[in-house]
Amino acid sequence: MGRPKQFDPDVAVEQAMQVFWRKGYAGTTPQDLVDAIGIGKGSLYNAFGSKHALFERALRRYRDDQAAALVDLLGRPGPVKERLRGALEMLAAMDLADEDRRGCMAVNTAAELGSGDPGASELVRRMLDRTEAAFRAAVEEGQRSGEIAPERDAAALGSLLLNTVVGLRLLARVADGPERLERVIDGVVDTL
Repeated sequence: MGRPKQFDPDVAVEQAMQVFWRKGYAGTTPQDLVDAIGIGKGSLYNAFGSKHALFERALRRYRDDQAAALVDLLGRPGPVKERLRGALEMLAAMDLADEDRRGCMAVNTAAELGSGDPGASELVRRMLDRTEAAFRAAVEEGQRSGEIAPERDAAALGSLLLNTVVGLRLLARVADGPERLERVIDGVVDTL
Protein backbone atom coordinates (compact mmCIF):
# COMPACT_ATOMS: atom_id res chain seq x y z
CA MET A 1 0.00 0.00 0.00
CA GLY A 2 1.39 3.44 -0.97
CA ARG A 3 1.87 6.32 1.39
CA PRO A 4 -0.75 9.08 1.31
CA LYS A 5 0.28 12.06 -0.78
CA GLN A 6 1.71 14.87 1.32
CA PHE A 7 0.76 18.46 0.62
CA ASP A 8 1.50 21.87 2.02
CA PRO A 9 -1.70 23.43 3.44
CA ASP A 10 -0.48 26.97 2.61
CA VAL A 11 0.08 26.02 -1.01
CA ALA A 12 -3.30 24.27 -1.05
CA VAL A 13 -5.04 27.42 0.23
CA GLU A 14 -3.30 29.47 -2.47
CA GLN A 15 -4.39 27.00 -5.16
CA ALA A 16 -7.94 26.96 -3.81
CA MET A 17 -7.97 30.76 -3.73
CA GLN A 18 -7.13 30.82 -7.44
CA VAL A 19 -10.02 28.45 -8.22
CA PHE A 20 -12.56 30.32 -6.07
CA TRP A 21 -11.38 33.64 -7.49
CA ARG A 22 -11.86 32.43 -11.05
CA LYS A 23 -15.09 30.46 -10.61
CA GLY A 24 -16.78 31.98 -7.54
CA TYR A 25 -17.97 30.05 -4.53
CA ALA A 26 -21.04 28.43 -6.09
CA GLY A 27 -19.25 27.69 -9.35
CA THR A 28 -16.44 25.82 -7.62
CA THR A 29 -17.03 22.13 -7.01
CA PRO A 30 -15.15 19.96 -4.56
CA GLN A 31 -13.75 18.16 -7.61
CA ASP A 32 -12.36 21.48 -8.92
CA LEU A 33 -10.54 21.91 -5.61
CA VAL A 34 -9.26 18.34 -5.56
CA ASP A 35 -7.96 18.72 -9.10
CA ALA A 36 -6.26 22.06 -8.35
CA ILE A 37 -4.66 20.92 -5.11
CA GLY A 38 -3.82 17.41 -6.27
CA ILE A 39 -5.22 15.51 -3.29
CA GLY A 40 -8.17 13.21 -2.72
CA LYS A 41 -11.56 14.39 -1.49
CA GLY A 42 -11.01 12.67 1.84
CA SER A 43 -7.74 14.53 2.34
CA LEU A 44 -9.41 17.79 1.35
CA TYR A 45 -12.15 17.38 3.95
CA ASN A 46 -9.74 16.05 6.58
CA ALA A 47 -7.44 19.04 6.11
CA PHE A 48 -10.02 21.82 5.75
CA GLY A 49 -13.31 20.47 7.07
CA SER A 50 -15.54 21.66 4.25
CA LYS A 51 -15.59 23.54 0.99
CA HIS A 52 -16.89 26.58 2.87
CA ALA A 53 -14.12 26.47 5.48
CA LEU A 54 -11.54 26.30 2.70
CA PHE A 55 -13.27 29.19 0.92
CA GLU A 56 -13.04 31.33 4.05
CA ARG A 57 -9.34 30.51 4.39
CA ALA A 58 -8.80 31.39 0.73
CA LEU A 59 -10.71 34.66 1.18
CA ARG A 60 -8.57 35.51 4.24
CA ARG A 61 -5.44 34.82 2.18
CA TYR A 62 -6.71 37.09 -0.58
CA ARG A 63 -7.62 39.80 1.93
CA ASP A 64 -4.22 39.68 3.59
CA ASP A 65 -2.30 39.75 0.30
CA GLN A 66 -4.34 42.49 -1.34
CA ALA A 67 -4.68 44.73 1.71
CA ALA A 68 -0.97 44.46 2.49
CA ALA A 69 -0.03 45.57 -1.03
CA LEU A 70 -2.38 48.55 -0.94
CA VAL A 71 -1.41 49.64 2.58
CA ASP A 72 2.27 49.34 1.62
CA LEU A 73 1.80 51.52 -1.46
CA LEU A 74 -0.17 54.16 0.42
CA GLY A 75 2.41 54.22 3.22
CA ARG A 76 5.37 55.03 0.99
CA PRO A 77 6.95 58.47 1.03
CA GLY A 78 6.03 61.12 -1.50
CA PRO A 79 3.10 63.33 -2.36
CA VAL A 80 -0.18 61.88 -1.13
CA LYS A 81 -2.17 62.51 -4.28
CA GLU A 82 0.49 60.71 -6.31
CA ARG A 83 0.29 57.73 -3.95
CA LEU A 84 -3.50 57.68 -4.13
CA ARG A 85 -3.37 57.83 -7.93
CA GLY A 86 -0.68 55.14 -7.91
CA ALA A 87 -2.82 52.86 -5.75
CA LEU A 88 -5.84 53.22 -8.04
CA GLU A 89 -3.69 52.79 -11.15
CA MET A 90 -2.02 49.70 -9.66
CA LEU A 91 -5.38 48.01 -9.05
CA ALA A 92 -6.70 48.92 -12.51
CA ALA A 93 -3.51 47.72 -14.23
CA MET A 94 -3.52 44.49 -12.25
CA ASP A 95 -7.12 43.76 -13.23
CA LEU A 96 -6.57 44.65 -16.90
CA ALA A 97 -3.46 42.46 -17.07
CA ASP A 98 -5.38 39.44 -15.77
CA GLU A 99 -6.44 37.56 -18.90
CA ASP A 100 -9.28 35.89 -16.96
CA ARG A 101 -10.53 39.32 -15.81
CA ARG A 102 -11.34 37.97 -12.36
CA GLY A 103 -11.59 41.41 -10.75
CA CYS A 104 -11.46 41.53 -6.97
CA MET A 105 -12.26 38.33 -5.10
CA ALA A 106 -13.75 40.31 -2.21
CA VAL A 107 -15.99 42.39 -4.49
CA ASN A 108 -16.98 39.24 -6.37
CA THR A 109 -17.83 37.53 -3.09
CA ALA A 110 -19.95 40.47 -1.94
CA ALA A 111 -21.83 40.40 -5.26
CA GLU A 112 -22.27 36.63 -5.27
CA LEU A 113 -23.03 35.88 -1.63
CA GLY A 114 -24.14 39.24 -0.20
CA SER A 115 -25.44 38.94 3.31
CA GLY A 116 -26.53 35.33 2.70
CA ASP A 117 -23.18 34.10 4.01
CA PRO A 118 -22.42 35.89 7.29
CA GLY A 119 -18.88 34.51 7.60
CA ALA A 120 -17.82 35.54 4.11
CA SER A 121 -19.64 38.87 4.45
CA GLU A 122 -17.74 39.64 7.63
CA LEU A 123 -14.41 38.85 5.96
CA VAL A 124 -15.26 41.11 3.02
CA ARG A 125 -16.50 43.85 5.33
CA ARG A 126 -13.24 43.77 7.30
CA MET A 127 -11.21 43.98 4.10
CA LEU A 128 -13.24 46.95 2.88
CA ASP A 129 -12.94 48.60 6.31
CA ARG A 130 -9.16 48.17 6.24
CA THR A 131 -8.94 49.59 2.73
CA GLU A 132 -11.13 52.55 3.62
CA ALA A 133 -9.09 53.23 6.76
CA ALA A 134 -5.88 53.23 4.70
CA PHE A 135 -7.40 55.73 2.27
CA ARG A 136 -8.67 57.90 5.11
CA ALA A 137 -5.22 57.91 6.73
CA ALA A 138 -3.66 58.98 3.43
CA VAL A 139 -6.23 61.76 3.05
CA GLU A 140 -5.54 62.96 6.59
CA GLU A 141 -1.82 62.97 5.80
CA GLY A 142 -2.57 65.00 2.69
CA GLN A 143 -4.56 67.45 4.78
CA ARG A 144 -1.65 67.88 7.20
CA SER A 145 0.77 68.45 4.31
CA GLY A 146 -1.54 70.94 2.58
CA GLU A 147 -2.21 68.79 -0.50
CA ILE A 148 -5.85 68.28 0.43
CA ALA A 149 -8.03 71.03 1.88
CA PRO A 150 -8.33 70.57 5.66
CA GLU A 151 -12.05 71.37 5.67
CA ARG A 152 -12.81 68.31 3.51
CA ASP A 153 -14.30 65.36 5.41
CA ALA A 154 -11.50 62.77 5.49
CA ALA A 155 -13.92 59.94 6.29
CA ALA A 156 -16.12 60.86 3.31
CA LEU A 157 -13.09 61.01 1.01
CA GLY A 158 -11.90 57.63 2.31
CA SER A 159 -15.34 56.21 1.53
CA LEU A 160 -15.28 57.81 -1.93
CA LEU A 161 -11.91 56.22 -2.66
CA LEU A 162 -13.13 52.83 -1.44
CA ASN A 163 -16.20 53.11 -3.65
CA THR A 164 -13.94 54.07 -6.53
CA VAL A 165 -11.88 50.92 -6.00
CA VAL A 166 -15.01 48.73 -5.98
CA GLY A 167 -16.27 50.38 -9.16
CA LEU A 168 -12.89 50.19 -10.91
CA ARG A 169 -12.56 46.51 -10.09
CA LEU A 170 -15.99 45.81 -11.58
CA LEU A 171 -15.40 47.98 -14.66
CA ALA A 172 -12.08 46.27 -15.32
CA ARG A 173 -13.82 42.92 -15.65
CA VAL A 174 -15.48 44.06 -18.89
CA ALA A 175 -13.29 46.97 -20.06
CA ASP A 176 -11.95 46.97 -23.61
CA GLY A 177 -8.96 48.97 -22.46
CA PRO A 178 -7.72 51.34 -19.80
CA GLU A 179 -9.32 54.57 -21.06
CA ARG A 180 -12.51 54.54 -18.94
CA LEU A 181 -10.62 53.44 -15.86
CA GLU A 182 -8.09 56.24 -16.38
CA ARG A 183 -10.92 58.79 -16.66
CA VAL A 184 -12.41 57.56 -13.39
CA ILE A 185 -9.04 57.76 -11.65
CA ASP A 186 -8.36 61.25 -13.04
CA GLY A 187 -11.80 62.46 -12.00
CA VAL A 188 -11.57 61.13 -8.47
CA VAL A 189 -8.03 62.34 -7.81
CA ASP A 190 -8.93 65.75 -9.24
CA THR A 191 -11.82 66.05 -6.75
CA LEU A 192 -9.43 65.68 -3.84
